[in-house]
Amino acid sequence: MKIELDSFSGYKIYPSKGKLFVRGDSKVFRFATSKNASLFLQRKNPRKIAWTQVYRRMHKKGITEEVAKKRSRRTVKHQRGIVGADLASIVAKRNQTTALRTQQRLEAISKAKTEKKAKETKKAKPAAAARAPASAPKVSKQQMKGGKGR
Repeated sequence: MKIELDSFSGYKIYPSKGKLFVRGDSKVFRFATSKNASLFLQRKNPRKIAWTQVYRRMHKKGITEEVAKKRSRRTVKHQRGIVGADLASIVAKRNQTTALRTQQRLEAISKAKTEKKAKETKKAKPAAAARAPASAPKVSKQQMKGGKGR
């Protein structure tokens, strides 16, 4: 014995009961009562009609088994070292005063600036020497291509 489900309400339809509706695209709909068929043909939304199974499922009605509220676990916080720095060095940095930290930052910035300046002066000397002998007349791109010069 096969028990079908109502396409609109979700109720059980026992053999030899209910109506069968076949739409133009050959989709089959089964209805337990003419009330369900009528509401379906009126294009009513079963999710908005309180007595349908779809409505009850959506609004969590009639669920008596899951009464006990699920307890959520509290997350436990751990402190771990980051790659390249162990936990002791991180804690030491955290306990530093802001004045000491700003002083260290300024020292690091000034050191980086002096290194950059030294690098630039070293790079500038060979570049200036290479540019000096090239004293040929300036030629525009247009002239190089064989166009008219100004």
